[in-house]
Amino acid sequence: MRIEELMSREVQYCRPDETLDRAASLMWDRDCGCVPVCSGDGAPRVVGMITDRDICMAALFQGRPLSELKVSEAMSADVRTCRPADRPAAVESVMRDQQIRRVPVVDERGSLIGIVSLADLAREAEKQNASASQDITETEIGDTLAAICEPGQRRSGGAEARAYVAFSKLEGSMHGRIDD
Repeated sequence: MRIEELMSREVQYCRPDETLDRAASLMWDRDCGCVPVCSGDGAPRVVGMITDRDICMAALFQGRPLSELKVSEAMSADVRTCRPADRPAAVESVMRDQQIRRVPVVDERGSLIGIVSLADLAREAEKQNASASQDITETEIGDTLAAICEPGQRRSGGAEARAYVAFSKLEGSMHGRIDD
């Protein structure tokens, strides 16, 4: 089994210079929780990911309308990708280690060709449950979901991480005034 057999091929993406309302609209229209962020002329090269949570945190902490905020201000630039020939177990391991639910699939040039989700892997594990040879098990999927849901380190580059730093500085300056 290879990732290309499981991935979604029709993937919407946004560009770093687009606004957050555009990214939110894509997610709403496609009923998904994240979209890859791509740049480049012609073939879209993955440069980040943006989630619905990134959008909400940017709006909350920056206090501006989504139409005034750029995707580049909220996206995570620390993106993990996989290749079409990768094995599901290898991608599942990346999801667990990085606490992510979706991984963009790129070709040899780094161009976006699909996306694979933990749900895609779970559906495959369920199908394989009846067969003798399993590439990935339902138990492994459950373990990965549990690992993803564990509180983890804040990812650099996302709106949530920048908002946390800004809030920490504000909180520190407030404590300074109270203690004085």
